[in-house]
Amino acid sequence: MTQGPLCQQWSHCPLQHPLHPPSEGPVPCVPISDNWPGYSLDLFTYPQHYYGDLEYVLIPHGIIVDRTERLAKDIMQDIGDNDIVVLCVLKGGYKFCADLVEHIKNLSRNSERFISMKVDFVRLKSYHNDQSMQDMQIIGGDDLSKLTGKDIVGTGRTMKVLLNNIEKYKPKMIKVASLLVKRTSRPDGYRPDYYGFEIPDLFVVGYALDYNEHFRDLNHICVINDHGKAKYRV
Repeated sequence: MTQGPLCQQWSHCPLQHPLHPPSEGPVPCVPISDNWPGYSLDLFTYPQHYYGDLEYVLIPHGIIVDRTERLAKDIMQDIGDNDIVVLCVLKGGYKFCADLVEHIKNLSRNSERFISMKVDFVRLKSYHNDQSMQDMQIIGGDDLSKLTGKDIVGTGRTMKVLLNNIEKYKPKMIKVASLLVKRTSRPDGYRPDYYGFEIPDLFVVGYALDYNEHFRDLNHICVINDHGKAKYRV
């Protein structure tokens, strides 16, 4: 795992550098500080119909792709010769899961060890507008096993509910990969086995993360502003 800044060229950017060295502990990640001001939207291309709805870019798409590729490498090293059933958590997790699976396939094709993968899907619904709901719906996932792919872990409550259901199928092992983990005021100590970035407690959209089904077509992970929340509130 690379130590220090993920991209050295960022040190020449006039904005404050967002990344610290990866946290010490069993799960390396890229933490983004609470005072990181983000990237100006003017530095990137994004859908015109979202003009005025976003605060700033938190994580550019290229950094997401590179970090996901590294997660795939870590998973390949840990899985060994075991086949994988990938359980994709819809809807926000589909982009991350698809890219992660593709990276694992590419690594498998270019190595002496072939890993067979099967993909299944489950849907969790735990948000209304930008508020987390108490009750969650779990839809799908009849063939549950080893690796789950999720977009973001906030309090960890939704993932714990899902894992309790998966364990009923008595899989050989369960590993959780998440692109994002939030630092929240309600931490329960849960951390995925693999995650890309640790971010402030912000409501983020893009890269298939939505706000009432909007912003899934945004490639970068961005922070939605109050105007965007009001515009797409249901």
